[in-house]
Amino acid sequence: MTKSLDSFKARKQLEVDGRTYTYFSLTEAEKNGLDGVSRLPFSLKVLLENLLRFEDGRSVTADDIKAVAEWLKERRSSREIAYRPARVLMQDFTGVPAVVDLAAMRDATTHLGGDPNVINPLVPVDLVIDHSVMVDYFGTPESFEKNVEMEYERNGERYQFLRWGQEAFENFRVVPPGTGICHQVNLEYLAQTVWTREEDGETYAFPDTLVGTDSHTTMVNGLSVLGWGVGGIEAEAAMLGQPISMLIPEVIGFGLTGRLPEGTTATDLVLTVTQMLRKKGVVGKFVEFFGEGLSNLSLEDQATIGNMAPEYGATCGFFPIDKDTLKYLKATGRDPHRVALVEAYAKAQGMFRFDDTPDPHFTDTLTLDLSTVVPSLAGPKRPQDRVPLTEAASTFEAALHDLRGGKKSSQEPPESRAEARYMDEGAEGVMDVPAYPVEGMEYHLRDGDVVIAAITSCTNTSNPSVLIAAGLLARKAREKGLDVKPWVKTSLAPGSQVVTDYLEKSGLQEDLNALGFDLVGYGCTTCIGNSGPLPEAISATIAENDLVACSVLSGNRNFEGRVNPDVRANYLASPPLVVAYALAGSLRLNITEEPLGEDKQGNAVYLKDIWPSSQEVAEIVRQVISEEMFRTRYGDVFRGDKRWQGIKVEGGMTYAWPPASTYVQNPPFFDGMDKTPKPVEDVEKARILGLFLDSITTDHISPAGAIKRDSPAGDYLVSHQVRPIEFNSYGSRRGNHEVMMRGTFANIRIKNQMLDGIEGGMTRHYPSGEELPIYTAAMRYEEEGVPLVIFAGKEYGTGSSRDWAAKGTRLLGVRAVIAESFERIHRSNLIGMGVLPLVFKDDTSWQSLGIKGDEEVSIAGLTDIRPRSEVTAKITFADGRTEEVPLMVRIDTEDELDYYRHGGILHYVLRNLVSDKEAA
Repeated sequence: MTKSLDSFKARKQLEVDGRTYTYFSLTEAEKNGLDGVSRLPFSLKVLLENLLRFEDGRSVTADDIKAVAEWLKERRSSREIAYRPARVLMQDFTGVPAVVDLAAMRDATTHLGGDPNVINPLVPVDLVIDHSVMVDYFGTPESFEKNVEMEYERNGERYQFLRWGQEAFENFRVVPPGTGICHQVNLEYLAQTVWTREEDGETYAFPDTLVGTDSHTTMVNGLSVLGWGVGGIEAEAAMLGQPISMLIPEVIGFGLTGRLPEGTTATDLVLTVTQMLRKKGVVGKFVEFFGEGLSNLSLEDQATIGNMAPEYGATCGFFPIDKDTLKYLKATGRDPHRVALVEAYAKAQGMFRFDDTPDPHFTDTLTLDLSTVVPSLAGPKRPQDRVPLTEAASTFEAALHDLRGGKKSSQEPPESRAEARYMDEGAEGVMDVPAYPVEGMEYHLRDGDVVIAAITSCTNTSNPSVLIAAGLLARKAREKGLDVKPWVKTSLAPGSQVVTDYLEKSGLQEDLNALGFDLVGYGCTTCIGNSGPLPEAISATIAENDLVACSVLSGNRNFEGRVNPDVRANYLASPPLVVAYALAGSLRLNITEEPLGEDKQGNAVYLKDIWPSSQEVAEIVRQVISEEMFRTRYGDVFRGDKRWQGIKVEGGMTYAWPPASTYVQNPPFFDGMDKTPKPVEDVEKARILGLFLDSITTDHISPAGAIKRDSPAGDYLVSHQVRPIEFNSYGSRRGNHEVMMRGTFANIRIKNQMLDGIEGGMTRHYPSGEELPIYTAAMRYEEEGVPLVIFAGKEYGTGSSRDWAAKGTRLLGVRAVIAESFERIHRSNLIGMGVLPLVFKDDTSWQSLGIKGDEEVSIAGLTDIRPRSEVTAKITFADGRTEEVPLMVRIDTEDELDYYRHGGILHYVLRNLVSDKEAA
């Protein structure tokens, strides 16, 4: 940092409360050759400062810096830059495999004759354990303690490994289980908006920036911290000092006017924003919010919008620093001097938004009048599919045929379980749909019934307004005598312990408990697939009668097969609507018009009767939230409880891999690795492992939820004496490549078009024509020496920044993925694992080519490819005819090309670290 060439004479001093900071001034740089940069979007100002600070003439040149200023001419650029974030954030699902890779790299370094200590984070890394708690117990005061106990029983090996990493690596901190969701811990504690670093006797001040191994790292954009999700492999490279190679992005300005109307929430707003931006098309672009409407949103509202950037497809959803940023930093107990530094630095840099600040120049813009936002849900399969609350029931009916997989109706029940037509409590008339008795219970189930209602996930649990609203709705419902339907599994998983503090202080936790929304844990839970099992009788009724059951959750992801294997329709909603649907018990009930139930006097109770006003919510927020709550809860955040402290740490510089572990194993990525890479070989006579349609998500490719007994991963675990009840989840076993490669493409809802109407991870092996699990077929192809390719449609790899979606693809022997388009993070991850992403040209698709899955595919010239160059795939059809298809190489930068040629980004970094050490 101190070695910046400073071609634009930007280096200056800033004094704040008697302390002196060195910084790189955008104002000075503008005077010294970077004309007009004061009108850049705020997010690009952060990138510009980064380049000024790291200018070294090699990875960052003066021409790179000029390119940011020249961006203003066309408001887009094809220039590749090297960006270095200040820190890295991880959660445990993605963090464990990242630490596994670092441990494996230490072993590989030793094998190559190097010093394993060179494998050490060079920037601060925080790992928050938040994705492992599952909702096994719910609806009782003991739920939290029981779930935590189960969490430690299931994850002892993983947690022991993380404790080792905490001791073995420098610059690496672990936030123990039971603290909160990584994004909320980041927002409330870790993030500083302006970062500082001591070096050579000077203190440098610069924008707080980060990358995270969770796609919802973007939540912190609401605090004006530029951050986004990357795969674990890319995060590991950043930790080890490698810059992130990226094109100077287009920046889409999202203008906000007006204010939210009474009866709406920040959740309704973010679902509206998500729908608008998905329609606009912002994949790979920055989104930055501007306009007078910003002054009518709380910082928590902004964080809610920032959180769902992956759902609207953007790299980030950025909000500039303003007076509310300072207010939030102070309210969450940050050091008063840090707050003063943020204000002084932002104003000195032209990074502070005043009410009269001119709008920056954007690549393109769109606008939303906040007053037009209406109560909404999103579902039943995608977060961008917003549904006005008034139309939720009718749209569910319209989607029912598709949700059932094209079948016309539920299966007819056997005579012993005769079909019933029943009066649903609170409904106005008989529901004219099949209803099926639940064994041992006094109620029936039917299509559309809500069996999971979960206040969960990082999107909403950091926002006091929606959590207080949920508590108030519960209080009013309780006063009226309403109760949750008996078939609904309810849960409350706050994003931090501070939420519990203010819910308890307000008395609202008692009201939530009365409706079954007891605390179940501090973590992602239902949104990541850790919803836990449904009661056996309910699960059996759903399965036996092919029912389309529903979940309503306050999360950000509702992809097929994610929330719970028994639940096909999943709807995102605000926390108060989660409570409302738990009372209603069905998506088929129009809760805007039909009563939720009856009060103690037998009068109909409608949603409007128990919906809290904005004033009621605001008054309680003001009364119950204090700085002291944050200071107390985060005062010793890395210590953990007695369970965490009692974990025994074994191993030294390298990890002693336990040979019998089914959670943590030394991965084979570096087996046989030499100091220099071998030339890339062409793909010759590859077979097709899968044909997929549009919007295949990383959940489809690398599931995070339950492991089925009758699956390759289930068979592996049983063969290692693991009982099905102890399977845990795919996410928790990401440190074991044997489980994960068997789980790749094993989602229960994925549809391989090589097979007619079959769901699940199956394919057809050629030339035998046998129908096999994808893992089994891939291993047979490996024995036969046959390479593999995958064909897909648009938006391949949508969703979480899940590196195992790429790692598993590589371990199955896939050399290339050919799609119509890729989602940003997954494309990068494929390259990071040495898998070639290719896209069709000229509106071609595998369907238009008539590909069925029995073809052979050859791709030549891979040794000489360049970023975004063209290659030709030769398709040999089963009847012997051939067709040559032009494809674009979706390697976008020279750095990505280096990673691909080395067989992956970690191989590239490892070779460089070893060679640099030898040169020294």
